[in-house]
Amino acid sequence: MNQHPDSPAAASGFHHSRAFFEELADAAIAHALRLGATDAGAEVSESAGLSVGVRMGALENIEHNHDKSLGVTVYIGQRRGNASTSDFSRASLEQTVQAAYDIARFTAEDPAAGLPDEADIARQHQELDLFHPWPITADEALKIALACERAAFATDRRIANSEGAGVSAQQGHFFAAHTHGFRGGYASSRHTLSVAPIAGKGEHMQRDAWFSSMRNPRELAAPEAVGRYAAERALSRLGARKIATTECPVLFESPLAAGLLGSFVQAVSGGALYRQSSFLIDSLGQQIFPEHIDLREDPFIRGGKGSAPFDNEGVRVAARDVVRAGRVQGYFLSTYSARKLGLPVTGNAGGSHNLNLTSRLTSSGDDLPAMLRKLGTGLFVTDLMGQGVNLVTGDYSRGACGFWVEGGQIAYPVQEITIAGNLRPMFAAIRAIGADAYTYGAKTTGSVLIEGMKVGGS
Repeated sequence: MNQHPDSPAAASGFHHSRAFFEELADAAIAHALRLGATDAGAEVSESAGLSVGVRMGALENIEHNHDKSLGVTVYIGQRRGNASTSDFSRASLEQTVQAAYDIARFTAEDPAAGLPDEADIARQHQELDLFHPWPITADEALKIALACERAAFATDRRIANSEGAGVSAQQGHFFAAHTHGFRGGYASSRHTLSVAPIAGKGEHMQRDAWFSSMRNPRELAAPEAVGRYAAERALSRLGARKIATTECPVLFESPLAAGLLGSFVQAVSGGALYRQSSFLIDSLGQQIFPEHIDLREDPFIRGGKGSAPFDNEGVRVAARDVVRAGRVQGYFLSTYSARKLGLPVTGNAGGSHNLNLTSRLTSSGDDLPAMLRKLGTGLFVTDLMGQGVNLVTGDYSRGACGFWVEGGQIAYPVQEITIAGNLRPMFAAIRAIGADAYTYGAKTTGSVLIEGMKVGGS
């Protein structure tokens, strides 16, 4: 297990201990059973943190957050009810359990409802190095944020404005249990430094941003590096122009490529599949990507942003191939969605775990300049706007900006364009994945080159 918040090193910002959480969860479950529940579960959690924002060299806001919750789920046969409270008193606990029980009493039976099967419960819980509290003061966070924004301004005199910089230090812990034998919990942390500088003036202003986010604050990028890189990105967009409508290959910068991967994950997740609201229904075993593409899920990467010793239901997780040689090997299923689809549970209640999209054709020299050469003449996309992704049909249309590339070299920045296609042929048309791997949240991929897309311009 990860370090319990009972220990001095883990006490940063927490008011309650792991032992107290266990007592609370056990009391909630026991009360549910006394009321007549056939099964019950409870989760107790607490989170604490500090956020500091600055803009134009001045303090803009300081926020301290502290939240706690007790969630109770009650089953009466195959009828389910749940309720929650932020009050940890005995009276509130009993009222919350009663509310969940009453909801279950008046809910229709659902054949797929119920706790995970006992055979699927995680019994052994790996310690995954997820908890690194940052005992930073507001003054210390302020200095870091100011240094980050100051570095952006110092990069070039054309950086004359800013949407601000911020530092966030967040940590939390939880304990969950249910009547099918699961007991477990852990502490985790996530810390972030970000800045959004503006280059140019008037109608010619261009904004960009960059950030660093880590579980361990010692692994955050230096504020000067974050500020300078964000400024360089904004400066590179000055002089952007429209282009004529065309059809061409498109290279997605690696952070944006993680968004493409996210659309695939949504399309092969249980809820979309059993509701018949995905363009990838019945895709198990199908060739969705080219043969050189693989997608690996690994919940056990130490310190990983998507790491977990079990999923949100206490189901065991496992490293696996989600896509192998372009063929879909597995979906992302909770207990409920697995039952609805008649498939084994995959340990993905709460979402996917560390995903890594790779190509068997990628060599160590396939950095961004090499990927631009592979692109040849086409569009290099560095920013996307709008929510134009239809997961039912796969239709894809987003506002975009980036760079027009000719002969493998960046020619000029472009803006006010759209890129459009359909995700299924887009996935099939992935020609290359760069060695410029970037981890965005819990998804890791290099830049992704798609053979051809419609680009709408002037």
